[in-house]
Amino acid sequence: MNPRNYTGAILRWIPAILWAAVILGASTDTFSAGHSGEWLSSFIIRIVGHPLAPRRFDILHKIVRKCAHLLEYGILGALLFRAVRGEEGGFRARWAVVSVALALCVAATDEWHQFFIPSRTPSAWDVLLDCAGAGIAQLLWRYNSRS
Repeated sequence: MNPRNYTGAILRWIPAILWAAVILGASTDTFSAGHSGEWLSSFIIRIVGHPLAPRRFDILHKIVRKCAHLLEYGILGALLFRAVRGEEGGFRARWAVVSVALALCVAATDEWHQFFIPSRTPSAWDVLLDCAGAGIAQLLWRYNSRS
């Protein structure tokens, strides 16, 4: 392999590594449910003009946080697929499996890190949700590669 190919391989991994760093960096108190609840409540008041009833707000807040898991790991799954695929085109199940496995490693690390943050709660369910997000990205990639 010539040096130019190494540079291309490294450059393909940089977006996935940076996005994983963003995900892991968000596993802090700043992005805890308490803080995200505050900004979501402010946003709702600006849009609706008043706060939601507590029960409705709690449901919406949970939905927003879980959708964020799907989205952030969907992006990670796509970036990992792109890196694993390398210069080849198309779709191979092997690349998708490796991408989801790597996303699983990031998700497990993320939840393990949250164990040490008092305002965060680690959850195996979140790891499953994160893997689902990465898996959805693989399905979308497969669908789009057929076109």
